[in-house]
Amino acid sequence: MFKHLREDIASIFERDPAARTTFEVLTCYPGLHAVYIHRLAHWFWTHGLRWLGRATSNVGRWATGIEIHPGALIGRRVFIDHGMGVVIGETAVVGDDCTIYQGVTLGGTSLYRGAKRHPTLGARVVVGAGAKVLGGFTVGEGANVGSNAVVVKEVPAGATVVGIPGRIVEKASAEQAARFSAYAVVQEQDDPYAKAIQKLVEHSAELEQMLAALAQRLGDLEKDKQREQLRVVK
Repeated sequence: MFKHLREDIASIFERDPAARTTFEVLTCYPGLHAVYIHRLAHWFWTHGLRWLGRATSNVGRWATGIEIHPGALIGRRVFIDHGMGVVIGETAVVGDDCTIYQGVTLGGTSLYRGAKRHPTLGARVVVGAGAKVLGGFTVGEGANVGSNAVVVKEVPAGATVVGIPGRIVEKASAEQAARFSAYAVVQEQDDPYAKAIQKLVEHSAELEQMLAALAQRLGDLEKDKQREQLRVVK
């Protein structure tokens, strides 16, 4: 237990520049508290003490503002930063070294009891503030879910998802996928949809210029014709 606690504290120092001392992390980080309350609730849940597991989870929600169902599986060195409003459902799986920011929902879209209703996050996934990941699919290792994105289908490893509904932008390189991205913001990564729209805008502007030049040319030809007709009449 103490080994895992040291790992968790070290991971917080790596991912949060605001962390100053070990005592501060132990006493002032609700994400850390929520994870350890969940570990107790999960032990109750897996040992047949379902009500006690739910009650312990509820205490954790009151104390931290983070709701983790006792049936969820949480890996090692998971960091829930700020955390207020985070909801993690019963069949969710959060892999090692994942980072989850405030307002995130790992929710289910199926009403069938016993089915895999909630998402699985692979190792090193970053889920930005306010994002919703809904369904029993997998978000691949090293993927980034942008803030306020709504993801309803599987995400490949190393990809970045943005928007509503979530769409995949350029897949990160191996180096980028291994690098931690705060709030799932990947530097120097363009949205291909935005690129396509920009190209359409530029093409539209070019067509407008061509039409204007053609209209000007037709106008000049019409004036030349009128002058020629006047000259013939005279």
